[in-house]
Amino acid sequence: MGKNNIFIHPTAIVDTTNIGEKSKIWAFVHILKGAKIGNNANICDHCFIENEVNIGNNVTIKCGVWIWDGLTIENNVFIGPSVVFTNDLYPRSKNIHYNKKKTTLKEGCSIGANATILAGITIGKHAMIGAGSVITKNVNDFEIVYGNPARQKGFVCKCGEKIKFDNNLFVCKCGESFKKENNFIKNIN
Repeated sequence: MGKNNIFIHPTAIVDTTNIGEKSKIWAFVHILKGAKIGNNANICDHCFIENEVNIGNNVTIKCGVWIWDGLTIENNVFIGPSVVFTNDLYPRSKNIHYNKKKTTLKEGCSIGANATILAGITIGKHAMIGAGSVITKNVNDFEIVYGNPARQKGFVCKCGEKIKFDNNLFVCKCGESFKKENNFIKNIN
């Protein structure tokens, strides 16, 4: 452990100094100078993080994930192994005038292994993306989505428990309560 209890594996290339306390950067990770990483982040082997990236507190990024310019990752987000992000909807080789889109992963969402997130997408708070899914449109708070293209298949609590409504109300065993209105849900705690 180094300064601020930050661990950086000897094989990692870390050009940024914007790393929060208790964060861990594992083997063969490369982080560019402009990236910002919050407290208690865990960035696993073989990840690459560009300059215009903001990563919140308590974020886990599993092995083999590349995070491109324009991505914002809020607190408590989980990104599974080999998740793919894009930042240009019409990529061309050597295009210096590309239209970089911003992508946001909201508080507490989870992205399953090998999912692909197209540019310009927002993944809602505590949403859950199934492994191997292709995300082509925004995902609302607390939604479970999967498939190619991904479709809404249900809802999930902050704790990860699948929500099963009874008369448009649900109280989770963790104590959170939800109300369903027009196929959207609202946390009513």
